[in-house]
Amino acid sequence: MEERPDTPRIGVDEWVASVEGKRERYTGWRGAVLERWERLPVAARVLVFALPAAVFPVLSSQGNVFRYGLFTLVYALLALGLNIVVGFAGLLDLGYIAFFGCGAYMYAILASPQFGYHWQAEAAIPVVIIVTALIGLLVGLPSRRLFGDYLAILTLFFGQAFVIFVNNANRISFPFVGHTDLTGGSNGIANIDPFNFFGFKIDTTMKQYYLLLISVALVLVLLAFVNESRTGRAWRALREDPLAAEVMSIPVNRLKLSAFVFGAAVAGFTGAIYGTIATAALPGDYDVGLLITIYAIMILGGFGSIMGIVVGAIIVSSVPELLRSSANARPLFYGAILLAILVKIRPWPRLAAQLAGLTAFGFAVHAIAAAAYPRLVHGESIGSGGFTRFLDHWMLFPKDAVKIADVAYILMIAAIVMYPQLGRLWRAVLLPPLLYLVMFVWENLLLVHIGGATRLILLGAMLVALMNIRPQGLFGTATVEIV
Repeated sequence: MEERPDTPRIGVDEWVASVEGKRERYTGWRGAVLERWERLPVAARVLVFALPAAVFPVLSSQGNVFRYGLFTLVYALLALGLNIVVGFAGLLDLGYIAFFGCGAYMYAILASPQFGYHWQAEAAIPVVIIVTALIGLLVGLPSRRLFGDYLAILTLFFGQAFVIFVNNANRISFPFVGHTDLTGGSNGIANIDPFNFFGFKIDTTMKQYYLLLISVALVLVLLAFVNESRTGRAWRALREDPLAAEVMSIPVNRLKLSAFVFGAAVAGFTGAIYGTIATAALPGDYDVGLLITIYAIMILGGFGSIMGIVVGAIIVSSVPELLRSSANARPLFYGAILLAILVKIRPWPRLAAQLAGLTAFGFAVHAIAAAAYPRLVHGESIGSGGFTRFLDHWMLFPKDAVKIADVAYILMIAAIVMYPQLGRLWRAVLLPPLLYLVMFVWENLLLVHIGGATRLILLGAMLVALMNIRPQGLFGTATVEIV
């Protein structure tokens, strides 16, 4: 039996085997690309992302810039801040969105009709960043002796306390001042001023987009340098083993506080920008749903991976929007499946065998169904063209497919979750039927009701499968544990 280079062997411990496995990454065309990518300077890597993003508004409509561009960049900026706390330092922060809300409300107080203040951006933004960083310091202080679940409970309490506070801070009575409407209660603070830098107003979608793009590029460069610094290496040591880091005289408590401070500052800055985009600070914008979205971006891109966070933000923000239209949905769906197969399955003969098996399985199922129960093939497919005609002779389209498709949908979710738990041989054998089941549900249910919540459930199932197959995410680095 052929030995893999990344598995322990006689006389070779697990750590040495893992190093040999990493060397294998640099073989072939994929290795050449990875090696050249890692040799690029930080600025060049950022330009690989920034240049296409800068051209995007020129090639797209203003509505698409708002729907895809603005929110993708907001998600990326938020995820980069959370990556400092969770990805670099390994601290499970479930109250991170509260810092985002603090930034929005703080800027709204300084630049809106709420109190009659209309500060310019060059004065308001530093105040917002400093205040949210101080709040991060205060949240981090009691967490110095907490890790894991206990830290998660503390930060979750802070996040929920923030939502309760902003919903009820419209009836606070301060000493010597009396009643003060601080946050507008459940109605929030409206009519937030646009950014005004020395008289230059950021008051259009295009200007807001480029402001966000510049902000994301600057944060990317900053985090790339921090990641390679002494602080970045110390954060990674804290993430891997806090006890070992403390034994080696690394200031663990100070590192935890600095991670909270930097993460909160990025979130506060993002909140200020988002407040000007939404022109309001509303309590419902800073809830658990947004936190789940940001964590999904990190899971997909990879904890601790800087450029992976950007890719994760693009996927999580854009894919659900693209899936609203059946014209975009079908090529995107089948393209993603084909790309995953091409990247994951090696060597090439095995890839060819799997594709041939999938094709043969579909024709066999269609022929058997047409002969045994013709109602399974008498339905109608969506669309036209050569690919649709191929599907008519390969895929099952039942008459009145609602009940059958609902049952198949439940089976598909269970199969996607259970598939990574199987052995290698069973995964190879069952891959064609699983892919056919996924495509059946797509054609008969998800594509028919493409605007519903089912696409989000499917995205969640894909994330679960990814966590089982590749826990470090698309671009994250796997850790090696010696037991």
